[in-house]
Amino acid sequence: MEQAVIRPIAHMRSDFPTKFGIPRQSGLASHLRSTIVFTPEFRNVDALRGLEGFSRLWLIWQFSESVRQDWSPTVRPPRLGGNARMGVFATRSPFRPNSLGLSCVVLLGIEETANCGTVIHVGGADLMDGTPIFDIKPYIPYSDAFPEAAGGFTDTADDFLLTVHFPEPLLAHLPVAKQEAAIEVLSHDPRPPYQRSADRLYGLSFAGFDIRFKVADNILTVEEVIPL
Repeated sequence: MEQAVIRPIAHMRSDFPTKFGIPRQSGLASHLRSTIVFTPEFRNVDALRGLEGFSRLWLIWQFSESVRQDWSPTVRPPRLGGNARMGVFATRSPFRPNSLGLSCVVLLGIEETANCGTVIHVGGADLMDGTPIFDIKPYIPYSDAFPEAAGGFTDTADDFLLTVHFPEPLLAHLPVAKQEAAIEVLSHDPRPPYQRSADRLYGLSFAGFDIRFKVADNILTVEEVIPL
């Protein structure tokens, strides 16, 4: 079989130390903030010349926690409750032959730093901290946007939003800049579709805190916020 070798050009720095709770698509939690840090070999500011003129970027990256030697032609999308099977190429499941992910993120800024060279700040990313990034491309509205396109079974995604009850004294434990992002992440129901018990206490590691919560009748209630 013909093979191609690709190498990371950068890694993501985000508030998610584990994959649990990461939004299942980019853009769902618009208040999330992340930083793309280039590997030393690619810390060349000339490679980013002209990028500041775009408002969104495409990231091509690896589901580094889901790499497998084998693959399955069907997967169980969370948006279908984790019960129905769909073809892997009809989904964005991490369990793919090449474990590649594709995300559209908001370009917030480009910064020159003392220790990491030029970095890119982005919003709405769905990548775990340390995720390898293989390529960055500009989002081009005239060719990349198709508002009338059919979304298949994902057209009902909004039906899965939860109401989040985050008591003010607990919310105050989080830095103000992280509060809206945490609420957005929780509203998209971080629980696996096959583990949804009203009595179970779940824990989400986010921005240096363990956010513990329960879900009943489509209402997510935060019970504890513990520094990690």
